[in-house]
Amino acid sequence: MKKAFWSNANIAVLGGGSFGTVLANLAAQNCASVTMYVRAEEQARMMNSTRSNPDYVKDLVLNPKIKAVSTHEKIFEQEIHLLISALPSHATRSQAKLVAKFMSGREIVLHATKGIEEQSLKRISTVLAEELPVCRIGAISGPNLAGEVVRQDPAATVVASVFDDVIEAGEAVLSTSRFRVYTAHDIIGVEWGGTLKNIFAIASGILDSSGFGWNTKSFLLSRGLAEMVRFGMAMGASAETFLGLSGMGDLIATCSSNQSRNFRVGYALAKGEKLEDVLKDLGQVAEGVRTTRIVYEFAKARKVEMPITEVVYNILQGIWTVEQGVQHLMTRPLVQDEWG
Repeated sequence: MKKAFWSNANIAVLGGGSFGTVLANLAAQNCASVTMYVRAEEQARMMNSTRSNPDYVKDLVLNPKIKAVSTHEKIFEQEIHLLISALPSHATRSQAKLVAKFMSGREIVLHATKGIEEQSLKRISTVLAEELPVCRIGAISGPNLAGEVVRQDPAATVVASVFDDVIEAGEAVLSTSRFRVYTAHDIIGVEWGGTLKNIFAIASGILDSSGFGWNTKSFLLSRGLAEMVRFGMAMGASAETFLGLSGMGDLIATCSSNQSRNFRVGYALAKGEKLEDVLKDLGQVAEGVRTTRIVYEFAKARKVEMPITEVVYNILQGIWTVEQGVQHLMTRPLVQDEWG
């Protein structure tokens, strides 16, 4: 589908958090209308009246093409051509079930969730395919800290799908003069890259809070990438995908900025705060906390070597101190590794 089609198209965004709001504003620059679903009627009214979403992105002025609604039925009062899901992983299946009955089946669907379903270890595109009456599904992932996109710093993302028209839709709807869209067919690798990097963002926050320097951070980034590749390939991804924006690119951004929620979790934990207090103060979902546990347990059961993930898991569980985690990594048996 050509850009001319999308300039007259109607877009819907599920999720009124930081990145959902940013994606809605990007899409509004390239299409006819954007309907944005948020849970609370009060939030919808405030967004429509003030043209802002201050609880999540206080510095962003909402494009006049954006309309916030708080019921699924209102999303589909007009024909929707593209549905973008920006929901937490734990809410995706339940929300998809509720939305499905209003869909025609002709829609294209993209998601921007950097997480996995807890019980099944299924990627979000798989969850959506199981619940929605559509097959054309893709993922959005990359180094996209919401505050920097709002500031219009030059940024890029990846839209991945096995369907070319899904990729073309993502390019047409999300590309702006300050936000560039790259494309990929390895949706498995793109989704796992966005998911796994959150584990190492927590580790990075722990390192920064503990006062370690750039040698240690480089150690984390390079060996974290090795773990991402090792696990991703075990799940059917291509190793090369993790060298791009949705792998190494996202890893660098998330491990280097206190805008990252997962980074902030690690930073606070290393200061001695309790995990439940950290998550409560955060006020938003930090996908890496759940992801660490799920991935650690899966990797351990299947003997996929992920020593940094093991350390983060044990620190999150309160089993190890930071120093014990460091000692575990530094005293492991020496091994040859092609990613060294």
